[in-house]
Amino acid sequence: MINLAIIDDQSIIREGLSFMLSKNEKFKVMATGENGRDAYKLCTEFSIDVMLLDIKMPVMDGVEATKLIKRDFPHIKIIILTTFNDDEYIFDALKYGASGYLLKDATMEKIVEAILEAHNGNVLIQPNVAKKMVDMFSKMTTEEVERDSRIDELTEREKEIMKKLGEGMSNKEISESLYISEGTVKNHITSILNKLDLRDRTQLALFAVRNKI
Repeated sequence: MINLAIIDDQSIIREGLSFMLSKNEKFKVMATGENGRDAYKLCTEFSIDVMLLDIKMPVMDGVEATKLIKRDFPHIKIIILTTFNDDEYIFDALKYGASGYLLKDATMEKIVEAILEAHNGNVLIQPNVAKKMVDMFSKMTTEEVERDSRIDELTEREKEIMKKLGEGMSNKEISESLYISEGTVKNHITSILNKLDLRDRTQLALFAVRNKI
């Protein structure tokens, strides 16, 4: 059972997601809130595994809430769920440790997939969002983004896997595209994280895009 919290300033969104996700036997909705301050407070009161967190909210927005929650409750996985397909929000939320970014028009199937992926330590980013990440960094000059020399420590297979992470692919999608097992993918990712001295898949995905892997 995965314990969920849903934070959104629109009651219809909170109630709708809570109702739909509660019907899934894998999930238990522990609490809901209206803003980032609520989100942080709920982390102190409930055992939460995954949080669906809106970005545009009063009192405290989702970016600031993500920063505080990941600082004090690093085990909680945060999925940014919003109608605002905005570059700044995408990068800030992921930079502070969000495990995924989905637009509110995503299907329930995609939301469920994102929760499961986040709970398993993966990062799920919609393809259009991943493309914006690539486009944003591709516009930067070489002076602004200097290639990290640690890339040279990676094997060709590791670079290939990191590239696919930067494109927003899950472990399952990577394993299917490369014809290797998910376990092998996970082992490679662990090796890459160690070589690059990165904390998690989110940092790795951003590293891949930033260095145009």
